[in-house]
Amino acid sequence: MELKRRAEAVLLRIYIGESDRYKGKPLYKYLVELFKREGFYGATVLRGISGFGKTSMIHSSAILRLSTDLPVVIEVVDSQEKIDQIKPLLEEIVSGGLIIEQDVRIWLYN
Repeated sequence: MELKRRAEAVLLRIYIGESDRYKGKPLYKYLVELFKREGFYGATVLRGISGFGKTSMIHSSAILRLSTDLPVVIEVVDSQEKIDQIKPLLEEIVSGGLIIEQDVRIWLYN
């Protein structure tokens, strides 16, 4: 692969629960579809095997205790402008959880 270009961007990491919903749909699916519709570079959903949030309740995929609400992380990367445009909408959609914003350097390949 040949390096095409290097750019500065912003990574949003959205921490939610697998059972979180918005408009009758799993929240992580709704967010991925939203980012695609809005023309973002890309989005990835990661399902955690264990974790806890502000309630301090541990959610785990352990065999003896299968959780129905595993941690989910949605990562999306784009320009600061695109991220700033979507933030007000995310405030309406994501009612619980945590959103982290981080400056990153990206490399695009052919």
